[in-house]
Amino acid sequence: MSPSKPRRSPKPQERQRDPDRTRKRILDAAAAEFAAHGYAGARISAIAARAGVNQQLISYYFDGKEGLYQAISQHWRQRESELAPPGMPLPEQIHQYALEALNNPDGVRLMAWSGLEYTGPETDPDHAPRAERLQRSIDEISALQAAGRLPAEVDPACLTVMLMAAAMATTTLPHVIEGVCQVDPRSPEFVHHYADQLTILTRILGLGPA
Repeated sequence: MSPSKPRRSPKPQERQRDPDRTRKRILDAAAAEFAAHGYAGARISAIAARAGVNQQLISYYFDGKEGLYQAISQHWRQRESELAPPGMPLPEQIHQYALEALNNPDGVRLMAWSGLEYTGPETDPDHAPRAERLQRSIDEISALQAAGRLPAEVDPACLTVMLMAAAMATTTLPHVIEGVCQVDPRSPEFVHHYADQLTILTRILGLGPA
């Protein structure tokens, strides 16, 4: 990611009476722009136009494009803590993640883009926090394995990645779903059906409560 530009204060007539509301408008616009084009393809000018603000305000509040991306990543981390609070069984967690295609489509698309653009940990602001969050799921699967609920040859880390990829499929594989299932992959009816099917699968795998 390119170095951030020096922060510039907006002109007096551009200052907003409600900074929190302005920041939210910018963040919402940035999430939509990053979700549509990825980090590399997103443009500050387009984000400013979506938010209806002067570009100087983006530099003022977020210190440019990278600061915006980091702020959105922080929001996604908070969202994940709501989706999978401590103690929630894995089948319910996967169900919640699958429904994000309806509840937070920009967040899921942004996650997919971050994978497509990934070139190494140094370009991924959420690299360490994400690994730390997912470690909890790996530990839960390892505990189930130790209790004899899963075969010893299953790799808990790989299974966690597989479940995460499956939960994102309505966003990342809509063309496959439409061809195989003959449905609109983004329709609420199918997304709910797909989330229910994932829940059934995780329970069959022995990942639910005993």
